Amino acid sequence: MRDLRKYSQQTWTRLVLGGLSIIVIVAEILIAIFYGWEAALTGALCLAIGLFPLLIIWLLLLGLEWLVKRRV
Repeated sequence: MRDLRKYSQQTWTRLVLGGLSIIVIVAEILIAIFYGWEAALTGALCLAIGLFPLLIIWLLLLGLEWLVKRRV
């Protein structure tokens, strides 16, 4: 029998990562078309810096989840 919670979590994670990837790729292409490649590189740097706090929070939550599961 399948673990439906694990399947749901994997699906949610893939959807979020796929959506973010599409948004970033489309944004970078549009910036490159309208403003040039130098601006697109700057935009990529700004997006990376902007997403960094989200990555830190996500890693913190994963660590807390692992810690809670280990304690139980």
